[in-house]
Amino acid sequence: MLKVAIQMDPIEAVNVESDTTFLMALTGQARGHSLWVYDFRTLALEDGRLFCRARPVSVRREQGKHADFGPEERLDLAQDVDVVLMRQDPPFDMAYVTATYLLERVHPKTLVVNNPAEVRSAPEKLIATLFPGLQPPTLVTSDPQALVDFHRRHGDVVLKPLHGAAGSGVVRLKADDPNLEALIEIHAAASRDPLVIQKFIPAVSAGDKRIILVDGEPVGAINRIPAKDQVRSNLRVGGTAAPVELTPRDLEICAAIGPFLKERGLIFVGIDVIGDYLTEINVTSPTGAQQLLKFAGIDATERMWEVIEAKRVAAAL
Repeated sequence: MLKVAIQMDPIEAVNVESDTTFLMALTGQARGHSLWVYDFRTLALEDGRLFCRARPVSVRREQGKHADFGPEERLDLAQDVDVVLMRQDPPFDMAYVTATYLLERVHPKTLVVNNPAEVRSAPEKLIATLFPGLQPPTLVTSDPQALVDFHRRHGDVVLKPLHGAAGSGVVRLKADDPNLEALIEIHAAASRDPLVIQKFIPAVSAGDKRIILVDGEPVGAINRIPAKDQVRSNLRVGGTAAPVELTPRDLEICAAIGPFLKERGLIFVGIDVIGDYLTEINVTSPTGAQQLLKFAGIDATERMWEVIEAKRVAAAL
């Protein structure tokens, strides 16, 4: 039995039928593990020891009554727990980055999933660029001239903030669209982060596939179909989940990136594939496990716990 601390947004607010972190907790509890939940803002580094304020929790699939808590405790994350699940949602800002620095102090003595140093080194729209030939034409820059030139050369494009999440800020610009420069100005007024501009993939109308990989191996996939006349397929912005099978191209993409993920301790990962192209590698708090369980009867979180348990046994030898 493992002692597991889950760093997450308030569990009281989750949807028990769709939230992947809740399924991780439910599955871990069923396997006999003890659970605590805590907010990353309670992390405290003192004299080289990392603490948090956490509540023991038991969960059940009953919306509104899905979490029962014990009294809050102060946990030493290097001594009192075996595993930390880092599952708070982005934004991937300096607060998020600082949490990875803090959790790095206890990993791997306490197994942090995913490896905090590698999460920090793997912004989700940048990490995919490590694999030439898998992405559509893509440019990452803050340079307005480079962005305008890319648009001119490729015509129909998608523009998105580098550290955006859940489809936030994603815009399609057709070849004759005059709004790119204004959008660049709006973004620059709010952020110093670069933008990502990518050749539009018409196959998105058939869906944006979310493939879940555990320890570098594909477990299954769901399709996220955008609403009519929309380019964003994320479930949080109106996309609809549907069952889907893995294609030979999907498996080729997984085989290309799987060893990289496994080597770096990125245990639970969701990648996005549109048509024949990899668009993102999501390592912060990837979702889709509940839908995969519903459509295919495949519980990716069971496989995750099997991997975690095996790693803890190996570390104890």
